[in-house]
Amino acid sequence: MGTPDAEGHGPPEGLPDLPPEWGRVVIPDDPSALAGEAAQVRRELRRAARRGAGRPTLGLPLVVLLVAVLTTLAGLVAVTWPRTTRSADRPAPAPHNPPATVIGRPLPALDLVDGGQSPVPLRGLLPAMILLVDGCGCPGRVAEAAGAAPASVTVVTVAHGPTAPVTVPPGAKAVRALGDPTDGLRTFLRLPARPNRLAAVLVDRAGVVVSVVPDLGPVETYRADLTRLAA
Repeated sequence: MGTPDAEGHGPPEGLPDLPPEWGRVVIPDDPSALAGEAAQVRRELRRAARRGAGRPTLGLPLVVLLVAVLTTLAGLVAVTWPRTTRSADRPAPAPHNPPATVIGRPLPALDLVDGGQSPVPLRGLLPAMILLVDGCGCPGRVAEAAGAAPASVTVVTVAHGPTAPVTVPPGAKAVRALGDPTDGLRTFLRLPARPNRLAAVLVDRAGVVVSVVPDLGPVETYRADLTRLAA
């Protein structure tokens, strides 16, 4: 409990003492007597506020700038680096070559179908030059092959579905247009259809595969093979 000082001044009964380091505290009866001290305190507060306002605050702008720079760099890396590297390092597709083990092997006993869906044994047409026309109908090349084939060699076009009749030069042997719904011949040859490419298979009268041409060229490139088939 507070106790009065030597002059009889002290806190009212029931209030705690003030800290002794504060010294003697006198509360005037007239509050206007404190106007001078109040004005001094306000001046000191204004000076402190001006000093604080004059110092720029750089924390938030620096954070925003850093985030913007990192976002830009990440976008540039994602757009340029991965795609450019893959496109530059991607090798060009190699041309398809049939396996060498197919040549010299006997042609399997495949039954193809004609325009009326009647079965046609392929081995019954040997010796034959078989043209696979799924990737390219190429009627000009087919007509050239029919005109160059000896009379004893059958020229056959094979497709997955029905094929249209081919017009051949006068005096040339007619071309047999057959379908292979099960793709048995391509499966045996391991020769997938490729756009704009006419593939050819030459089979002798004994049923042995003599040559496989993935992309048939001019007649002069295979005329000698046709002659050997007729021998």
